Amino acid sequence: MKKALIKIHNSPAGVFTEITSKHYIFEYNEDYVAEPISLTMPVTKSKYEFHSFPSFFDGLLPEGIQLEAILKRYKIDKHDYFEQLLITGSDLVGAVTVQSMENDSE
Repeated sequence: MKKALIKIHNSPAGVFTEITSKHYIFEYNEDYVAEPISLTMPVTKSKYEFHSFPSFFDGLLPEGIQLEAILKRYKIDKHDYFEQLLITGSDLVGAVTVQSMENDSE
């Protein structure tokens, strides 16, 4: 299971978890009251479950030559979207950043 801390404007917003390659959960932190990370995931609901990689996070991933360079450099599978997000997460366009929580034992 992989986990990532999702920040917006450098403030922790929630945790994005890959349960399996076809099961994902995003959960806002209990004390988070700022803007949502996406209009499709308002803070009025605290937990979102997906059975494929969520569109919002997919839209943050690199494409084309940038994607090919990342796949080659880090030797990851083209379909491992979560790992791609972790690798590029600190340099995304917009206010959202993604940070690995690899040492989380939960």
